[in-house]
Amino acid sequence: MGPSNRVTTACYYGSLHGGATKILADICVEKSQRAFIGKCNTGQNNPAYYTDASADESLRVTEDFISHVRSRDPTFSQITPIITPRFAISCTRELLNGLGKIAAENAGLPIQTHFNEAESEIAVTLSLFPEFENEADLYAYFGLLTDRTVLTHCCHMTPYEMDRLDALNCGVAHCPIANTTVGGGFMAAPIREFLRRDIKVGLWTDSGGGFSSSILDAMWQEFIVSNTRDMMTKGEDKSLSLEECFYMATLGGARVCGIEQESGNFAIGKLFDELHVHMASVDGDELNLSSTGI
Repeated sequence: MGPSNRVTTACYYGSLHGGATKILADICVEKSQRAFIGKCNTGQNNPAYYTDASADESLRVTEDFISHVRSRDPTFSQITPIITPRFAISCTRELLNGLGKIAAENAGLPIQTHFNEAESEIAVTLSLFPEFENEADLYAYFGLLTDRTVLTHCCHMTPYEMDRLDALNCGVAHCPIANTTVGGGFMAAPIREFLRRDIKVGLWTDSGGGFSSSILDAMWQEFIVSNTRDMMTKGEDKSLSLEECFYMATLGGARVCGIEQESGNFAIGKLFDELHVHMASVDGDELNLSSTGI
């Protein structure tokens, strides 16, 4: 999901393996892509070959990865480590508690996880953590809901959880392609309500759960999903406009990542994210656009 897909900023769920996640960070530096990269933490309910040896080992590798990123980019100006519990189903209480402590000890470090993705996922989560009535209280208890938290999906939200996200200033990563193709049903997230409340919401691709790493494809799919949501709610959640979709793909995503002061639009003083596109040329002069016939 790099510059070849016209993506200048990415939020990565890295590998379970610390070494592979370090390589991803190094590649992002080399390719000049702004990236939030997390070592994926998994401690239970995964295949044995994709489960951390222990909570302590998972936390140790996470801290080692944070140190590696700091060695490559001391101010986190281009690449930033992001705490990444895959989701509560695959994390023990010990692991969630440890990740919350790492976040607290590294003030301002972002956090990402899957959240209220599908009804079946919510049911399993609450069966594993019966002391909680909803996912918002669960993650908040472990210190994983902050103003730098990126919550992926958020398809099934109660009014209480909406209030909690609003109060804690969490961000929503909306993945319309994965939400409608991954197998949990045609899940049309309540994006209109997020926008009404000014809850931070951006457009994500979730290429692992979908079929494309292109934000343009995500925009096209969101038009379909928002039209469906309009019909499901009998007009209460109106379809999104082109301007709203474009906002979610640009400044909305920057707000979710906490970089809206430096990216997301062309306001004076912000960084200019650009791609150098090699144009096809008749005579080989790529610097002369007229030679391309465009």
